[in-house]
Amino acid sequence: MTAVSPAEFVAELRALAPRYWDSHPFHLRMHAGQLSKHELQAWAANRWYYQRCIAQKDAAILSNCPSPEIRRQWRERIVWHDGTQPGEGGAENWIRLAEAVGLTREEVLDERHVLPGTRFAVDAYVNFARTKPWVEAIASGLTEMFSGALMRKRLAALREQYPWIAEEGFAYFTNRIQAVAGEGQATVDIVVTHSRTREQQLAAVDALSFKCDVLRAVLDAVDYYSGKGKP
Repeated sequence: MTAVSPAEFVAELRALAPRYWDSHPFHLRMHAGQLSKHELQAWAANRWYYQRCIAQKDAAILSNCPSPEIRRQWRERIVWHDGTQPGEGGAENWIRLAEAVGLTREEVLDERHVLPGTRFAVDAYVNFARTKPWVEAIASGLTEMFSGALMRKRLAALREQYPWIAEEGFAYFTNRIQAVAGEGQATVDIVVTHSRTREQQLAAVDALSFKCDVLRAVLDAVDYYSGKGKP
């Protein structure tokens, strides 16, 4: 098979937008102000498991990538999530959000509320990054093409619909919105440049589709179980 043009390839990637989790029923209820406090707590506790595994996923990509230039670029993502010292970084900001919705740091960190479905989906994502070619692993992260708009919508909804959440709990979103303001263009450029064959292009599309499934699987678990009792 002959590789399609870069524009056609990017269009194939962007065509996966409907598979993203922005339209998931749980998110729709969140934005409408229909979630109870314990549902928000279940969401925050389970999303924490995803957040804390992101740096491991990115480290796996680094370990498989032979390009110093790309490794230098990619390691900044680990720094963003882990910070340069204790008390900094995106993961820490997520804990602050969990605390703002009423969880304790201890119960977030010991992961007592993490559902089996969440753990299975997130672990599969980390394993994907460890075992697949590095370009495919990077392509799986192209959900950032779709995430900026969702985060802006979510932040506005949380502030309006759940005024009891302290403003300091929103630091993750205010910082992350800036980080994805470019809609993943730098990542798109890497994937387009290094997916030279049609087989590689299709593998990248499949990788992004897989990541969309991972995200929706997490929300499926939370949506199903969160109404069954307080975390």
